[in-house]
Amino acid sequence: MQSDFELRFDLDMSLMKTLIFDLKNLRGAADLLIKGELVAFPTETVYGLGANALDASAVKKIFIAKNRPADNPLIIHIANVKDLYEIADVGSDKKAWVEKLTDAFWPGPLTLILNRRTHIPDEVTAGLDSVAVRMPQSRIARKLIKLAGVPIAAPSANLSGKPSGTRFKHVLEDFDGKIAGIVKSKPSKIGLESTVLDLTTDIPTVLRPGGLSVSELEKVLPEIRLSSGKVQIAKSPGMKYQHYAPAAKVVLFEIDAIIRIPEYVDFYKKKNVKTRVIKPDNIKDFNRNLYEILRKADKDKVAVLLVAAVSEADIGLTVMNRLRKSATEIIER
Repeated sequence: MQSDFELRFDLDMSLMKTLIFDLKNLRGAADLLIKGELVAFPTETVYGLGANALDASAVKKIFIAKNRPADNPLIIHIANVKDLYEIADVGSDKKAWVEKLTDAFWPGPLTLILNRRTHIPDEVTAGLDSVAVRMPQSRIARKLIKLAGVPIAAPSANLSGKPSGTRFKHVLEDFDGKIAGIVKSKPSKIGLESTVLDLTTDIPTVLRPGGLSVSELEKVLPEIRLSSGKVQIAKSPGMKYQHYAPAAKVVLFEIDAIIRIPEYVDFYKKKNVKTRVIKPDNIKDFNRNLYEILRKADKDKVAVLLVAAVSEADIGLTVMNRLRKSATEIIER
């Protein structure tokens, strides 16, 4: 496959009426997916913006609606473990890893990267030989996939580069009139994207920390390693481009620099700049609400967010990954 994958999208994405669905009428949302339309749906991590993963034309609409770079691959969502083998070429050398991981963590916030089957469209994989797949924990998501009868390609339901959507209102704000449907549900339970584990390498490699902690993964596969995060060709979402960023300037204070926050408060106060300080108290509440906090800052027209770092233990690693990706400036000491 080519490494300089490029697509040109020129489909008509004029305004349409966005239909709202719930558990009682998921059939209607599934019918839209079957017809090649986009439907946003809830998962335990964040809302996804879904299309039939086997329909290249439908998948192209995702990139247009999000204004997403074409070389940023998508994650395919499935409802049954057996479906993984229809999408990915697991291979005898990776089978033991896959079985251990799916037995322990599926359904759940873990995405696996494996070699792709040839029928998976280039639009899904960004032209790579690999494909990313996960089985969401959300019963609504799995039911929607089953009703549609096809795997669903779905990045996070947000405008490219902006904070992900974890609530129905987020998705409606970003995509009302731009996509065919939204499945309305409660806020996402985890509030951060899935952990992405690359199994195409000699050593299983975490490309993106997420809702499943590295320490939990290590209990099943002790030999895993963390990616440096520096890539030219992204095998996973969240690696190559700035993500999760609000319109406000985000100044992130690493642990050793938190003491300097009052100094920056005074600096921006003198300049009459609307500033907000974010110091997480409860890490679990913070990770669930991170994207809501970032979005609310924009609604409140906050110009600068001064954010204190958290410990990188367990889910804190994921939180810090997202904060560093969203940061305009990082103060280290």
